[in-house]
Amino acid sequence: MLRDSFPTRTSAQVEVVDVTREVDAIVGASGLAGGLANIAAPHCTCALYVNENESGLVHDVLRVVRELAFREGYRHDRIDDNAAAHVAASLIGSALTLPVEDGRLKLGTWQRVMLLELDGPRSRTILVTVLGG
Repeated sequence: MLRDSFPTRTSAQVEVVDVTREVDAIVGASGLAGGLANIAAPHCTCALYVNENESGLVHDVLRVVRELAFREGYRHDRIDDNAAAHVAASLIGSALTLPVEDGRLKLGTWQRVMLLELDGPRSRTILVTVLGG
């Protein structure tokens, strides 16, 4: 088992950042031929998902997230005005578990690990735990 983390900095309130390369480097450093990688963002206002990193799709994801979650009238906004970010992160999730094969993430041809920033710009930490043999 290997546990590691890496920082990433976002530059906009809502944006998508491809973190696949950083995650895969940690998986490779584990020395494990196969198993599982758990990738987690220990933050309440960002999310992780797996999909293609194609500019049109990224734009569409951001549009849908804004349409679904970014609305007026959330009670949490009375505290710190970021309820939409909390709601969107809750719907998408903050952790992924992916297969590891031959010391690398086993992703489909176009799949990438994507961080969805919902309350930026901020510094974020991504935790990676690799389990297997």
